Amino acid sequence: MTTSEESKYKEAGVDIDKGNTFVNNIKDIVASTHQRGVLNAIGGFSSFFAIDTAKYKKPVLVSSTDGVGTKLVIANLCHKHDTIGIDLVAMCVNDIIVGGATPLCFLDYFSSGKLEIETATEVVKGIAEGCRQAKCSLVGGETAEMPGLYKAGDYDLAGFTVGIADRDAIIDGSEIKVGNTIIGLASSGLHSNGYSLVRKICFDDHKLTVDMHIDELGRTLGEELLTPTRIYVQSVLNVLRTYRINGMVHNTGGGFIDNTPRILPKGCRAVIDRSSWPIPPIFDFLQKRGNITRDEMYRTFNMGIGLMVIVDEAQAKDISHQFSALGEHPYTIGKITALKDEHEAAVMMLN
Repeated sequence: MTTSEESKYKEAGVDIDKGNTFVNNIKDIVASTHQRGVLNAIGGFSSFFAIDTAKYKKPVLVSSTDGVGTKLVIANLCHKHDTIGIDLVAMCVNDIIVGGATPLCFLDYFSSGKLEIETATEVVKGIAEGCRQAKCSLVGGETAEMPGLYKAGDYDLAGFTVGIADRDAIIDGSEIKVGNTIIGLASSGLHSNGYSLVRKICFDDHKLTVDMHIDELGRTLGEELLTPTRIYVQSVLNVLRTYRINGMVHNTGGGFIDNTPRILPKGCRAVIDRSSWPIPPIFDFLQKRGNITRDEMYRTFNMGIGLMVIVDEAQAKDISHQFSALGEHPYTIGKITALKDEHEAAVMMLN
């Protein structure tokens, strides 16, 4: 391509040189996440990761992809972009840990109308931090400039993770049985779900701004809404070294009502006691200002429980103690009971 042609491409809104500069700027950030198994640095056409075949008798690759939704709008309003990447990693790795998989590597897709190197670098810093928390390697990604598709300053994110599990150790919910105990691990707040409703309540209906200090929350609205999603990977993997977990639920969009049935065997019902854990103030704040019914709150938001772990009753107390020692806040929130009629709801919320 000639210099003249490159200039015309730049005039059209795509700056190849800026993209190359960005990649060079983040090489050290990306390299800081690399674990054993990464075979090449970023910059190639693809990434290579070696599997430890001695560790897994029947290795199965487990993959997931996700984004962070309109929480990106909050990052833009707050002019703070160094934590949204944690959310991106969390939404992917929390999805594969519920199957008992260990995350190996992560890739991201960053798209904008015009690449702003400083903003993009802050985003990658957050992604790298999320990868360090999950102990997986950031091995590559894609940065795309698409002028005309995004407004000035807007960008979008998608994440992709690949993990590994031994086929005989996959957790798919099939071992859940009547009498099992449901342990809920506390969330850090809203995580990355329901933000279209959150923005409508806060900004459209009540004309709040992100820099307003909210007494009920003890901080500004922006600080609350940008709280990164909790990553449960290392805590769960630690527990799995000692105990069997029969099933797990990543409590995201759809809340308790839609997520929990996805792992329940036929004939089983989850009975959850809403009075068994403290509800973080943000949820009461939104319910009152949005005039939202309690049932809709539990179907839309995590209500303070980010991950549900279903275990044998005899081991529940010891497992909860281990989660506490690992820095989690576990609560015994329910039981698995028999579903007497196929027309009954698979989830019953008490109190």
